[in-house]
Amino acid sequence: MDSWKSNLTSFALMVLIHLPLACCSSLKEAMPVSSHLEDNSHNQLLSPKMTFEVTLHGLLLWASLGFLMPLGILIIRLSNREESGTRLKLYFYFHLTVQILSLSIATAGAIKSIKTFENSFNNSHQRIGLALYIAIWVQAAIGFCRPHRGTKKRSLWYFFHWIFGTITCIVGILNIYTGLEAYKKRTKRSVTLWTFLFTIEISSMAFFYLFQDKWDYMQKQSVSLREGGQVRPSDDQESSIRDDNDNKNLWREPCSKVNALKNLFN
Repeated sequence: MDSWKSNLTSFALMVLIHLPLACCSSLKEAMPVSSHLEDNSHNQLLSPKMTFEVTLHGLLLWASLGFLMPLGILIIRLSNREESGTRLKLYFYFHLTVQILSLSIATAGAIKSIKTFENSFNNSHQRIGLALYIAIWVQAAIGFCRPHRGTKKRSLWYFFHWIFGTITCIVGILNIYTGLEAYKKRTKRSVTLWTFLFTIEISSMAFFYLFQDKWDYMQKQSVSLREGGQVRPSDDQESSIRDDNDNKNLWREPCSKVNALKNLFN
């Protein structure tokens, strides 16, 4: 009986001695896992130097695809009011200069991103950015290969140059928004102000693009005055009045039958 008690006491002492050691060992094994997760979480954040590089990259691409390219589209849109002359040439060369500057800045941003970033292309922002770099050079090649006015190829060239440039500009604007979201995730900084300002800028350009095309049409809807002070109807109203007078004169002509439609086809 005494031996049994002594054995039980010895077993209890062994458990009490080895239990803290086992707990410490398990905690020791678990610690590197948690610290590894913390290291990974910390590594996902950008260093100050990399944050500066990402910010510079964003500014370059905003200046190119978010400002200069839409501005060039607005300039060439304004040239539609001009038939010929010096102002038409100024619009064209201003459009050309702005788009070349946009292409140069985008190329500088592309070279910098290739040299600085990892470029794994595992997210939509990088993949869309690569497609945009190719698209802007294709658009530039299309622009320099324009045919002369009056040729049959001119209309087809104009359609492709317009539609391809518009799509490239819209996709570039959308990719700036995805870039702002990626910057927010990697730096844990708020981008609400930059998103708001960029939205105001693009909305203003879009409004001006749509409004200036309708400005001449809106002016034609107003009533103009003659020198004598009498109100003169607009061109559309004059055309309607002229048609009504022609119809009245037409029905005043003698008809061989009451229901004859011969005068209507003469």
